[in-house]
Amino acid sequence: MDRDYVKYALRRVLQAVVVVLLAYVFTFVVISVLPGDPVTNTLRNPQNGFSEEEIQRIVAYYGLDRPVHEQLWQSLSRFVVGDLGVSLRSGLPVSRLISEVLSSTLVLAASALGVALVLAFAIGFGTQYLPKRYGQGLLRAFPSLFLSVPNFVIGLLLINVFAFQLGLFRVIDSEGGLATLFAAIALGIPVSARIAEVLVANLDHESAEEYASVARSRGLGRTGLLLRHLLKPSSLPVVTVVALAVGELLGGAVITEQIFGRTGIGSLVERSVTTQDLPVLQAVVTLAAIVFVGVNLIADLVYPLLDPRVRLGESRSRPKVEVAA
Repeated sequence: MDRDYVKYALRRVLQAVVVVLLAYVFTFVVISVLPGDPVTNTLRNPQNGFSEEEIQRIVAYYGLDRPVHEQLWQSLSRFVVGDLGVSLRSGLPVSRLISEVLSSTLVLAASALGVALVLAFAIGFGTQYLPKRYGQGLLRAFPSLFLSVPNFVIGLLLINVFAFQLGLFRVIDSEGGLATLFAAIALGIPVSARIAEVLVANLDHESAEEYASVARSRGLGRTGLLLRHLLKPSSLPVVTVVALAVGELLGGAVITEQIFGRTGIGSLVERSVTTQDLPVLQAVVTLAAIVFVGVNLIADLVYPLLDPRVRLGESRSRPKVEVAA
């Protein structure tokens, strides 16, 4: 393996680890300065049913009677070894609470990404195949339309039409296959807009290049030109856009789960905000940061392998990709 690539990969992994740790510290600091005392508001709330012994054990576990910097060091030390703490609301391990709902959110996000990619590539291919009089102009307007409509509006429309009027799925069976599909459509449509914009712009750029004109002059058809010459260079920037779209998928999944009544990270966040369950909130925010940073790290590592024309720069802050002469 190329030594420059190994150095680049190690540097990017180190940067990713630092970003995750900083996200954890930032979340801890923000939560620490929020108004309200978790001991008074949560642990000593009679409705939660904690005994005095249990309260003292949780206070000692988190060091809530110590200075903030000591609490931070203790919390960060546990996080590094995978200990996310215990819930102030239920007394259960936070990792257990997250694991119970994480699979539902991951299925929704992955399905939404699949829907977004299918829609984006359908729009991109359509702009290259269809003449203007048969809808090419309309296809180019779809990304702007998708961006202008919030996903919760799309979700409510899908529920009204396909659940209430057509009866294709039941709202009470929110984890069913069709319910998941329509939830993924609601979440994936806005995400597809950014991917489609980048793909269409790059297809237009590549189709105007000299090599494309030469291929046409040699009698290569539109389909052959698209699949053999235009698709790969036009799809490479999509890798970066997809990585950036992960944040939008995670944020949109929280809203979409509430609309479709799914039990996922969104419902866990809602309960934690209501009850001021700070350890759960901190763990969810950190998990989102890990997923986002991890996906972008994979994109950064894969991109130079996909395109042999690029070489890795020696920038300290963020390695740059330059087109070799």
